[in-house]
Amino acid sequence: MFRRISLLNKRGSLQKKDSFNRGYLFSPLLLIPLFFVVISGFLIKSIQGEFLVSNYLSHILTGFLGYFLAFFISYIPLERIRKYLIPLYFCTLISLFLIYFFGISVSGAQRWLNLGIFSFQPSEVAKLSTVLTLALVLDRKIILTIKDLVLPFLVVIVPWLLIFFQPDLGTSLVLLVLTGVMLYWSQMPIEWILILIFCIVTSILYLTSPTLLIFWIPFMGYLAYRSSKNKIIFSALSISFHLLVAKLTPILWQYGLKDYQKDRLVLFLDPNRDPLGGGYHLIQSQIAIGSGGLWGTGLLQGKLTNLQFIPEQHTDFIFSALGEELGFVGCMIVLFMFFFLIKKLIDTAKIARTNFESLIVIGIAATFLFQIIINLFMTIGLGPVTGIPLPFMSYGRTALVINFISIGFVLSILKRSRKLRI
Repeated sequence: MFRRISLLNKRGSLQKKDSFNRGYLFSPLLLIPLFFVVISGFLIKSIQGEFLVSNYLSHILTGFLGYFLAFFISYIPLERIRKYLIPLYFCTLISLFLIYFFGISVSGAQRWLNLGIFSFQPSEVAKLSTVLTLALVLDRKIILTIKDLVLPFLVVIVPWLLIFFQPDLGTSLVLLVLTGVMLYWSQMPIEWILILIFCIVTSILYLTSPTLLIFWIPFMGYLAYRSSKNKIIFSALSISFHLLVAKLTPILWQYGLKDYQKDRLVLFLDPNRDPLGGGYHLIQSQIAIGSGGLWGTGLLQGKLTNLQFIPEQHTDFIFSALGEELGFVGCMIVLFMFFFLIKKLIDTAKIARTNFESLIVIGIAATFLFQIIINLFMTIGLGPVTGIPLPFMSYGRTALVINFISIGFVLSILKRSRKLRI
């Protein structure tokens, strides 16, 4: 059923318990994220300066907590938690709903819930919760007809709407991408995936060149025509769907996005149009990365970073501090380690014992990869500022803990998949 390498048809025997448990505390899947945490901890200290007003120690301690939490979770078979996934999903929806009444607003976005002792960001929990629940749904139902898509879409659309109108454009995009990847992994026709993903293109064309929709929307109908048994019906549905997207685009643009989000989406093409306003982040980030040169200025020695030229640098723009202080070489090392981490996740998805576990790992891999790509593009000026953090490096305790929990699930799956090896 799935695009993964099944071990069930390979010969092999169970390994001894201690042989597949040994060494997971020092697995690359744990050590690489911990390395990112430590390096970014120094960068956060450089950004925020004095110890008493810095979050670097909190970031590092949360990272080590997540490290051991992931190691503990790796001993829990995921089959044991299946019955808790639906309650977890609805608890996540409730927390997202409560944001609108009791949420803490920061920089125009209402995304945090204060529980007294600590505050947390429900949208970060929603990423993992959606992956787990969607994996559960796709494991039970093969996507063969349009009707088969109804339940998976319901699983995603409810948290997506709650997150989009917080507003949190970045996380809402993450949900869409991980859904597309998981549907592809579950053997849904690639044309169907493109019809869904190209909704973004339809919206952009409506806002920039609406005349091109005369050719674009029939092309969506053609993709549907060639990928379904009910060619005429599915083609008509695809065309109607994209026409609806085009009609809803100005409404979402007007009422779904804040003014600062609209500026961000437009100004990345030419940040110099508003160098002291919406384009300021991008300009200063590019200057900081460029000033690092080949080897960088050294940890804690970045002048632009020390003088806080880039707002919110310890969260969304942590990569600009990395570029200034560790230079091109340091950036390449970090990117290579991210690449290696994603490769390990995909390899684990291929050898997972069950479709359910395989879907979970590929959903986690898609979440990490999309955030890495968009954050880097945003930082170097190739994409708009969307508020997507860099996994394990951007400051944010909820995101950091959830990321390590995700790694714990992957380790659990990897352990049990290796039981089938020779």
